[in-house]
Amino acid sequence: MLDQRGLVASMSRKGNCRDNAVIERFFLNLKMERVWQRDYANHLEAVQDITDYIVNFYNANRLHSTLGYRSPNEYERCLA
Repeated sequence: MLDQRGLVASMSRKGNCRDNAVIERFFLNLKMERVWQRDYANHLEAVQDITDYIVNFYNANRLHSTLGYRSPNEYERCLA
């Protein structure tokens, strides 16, 4: 399926911990900064709140050390 869409898998051999470091850190930050701080009434409320966190805070404002202490949005603007 990846080949059909022109994508390259990002995983290498089994047990290579560096492959997942960034995404694992993302999920830890998501849980610590948002999910564990809230008590969601239902699934839809959780989806909306997590989407808001990603779009309006994590990508727009949160500084990332792997991006030179810039937000993902700022980092992408600099690439253009």
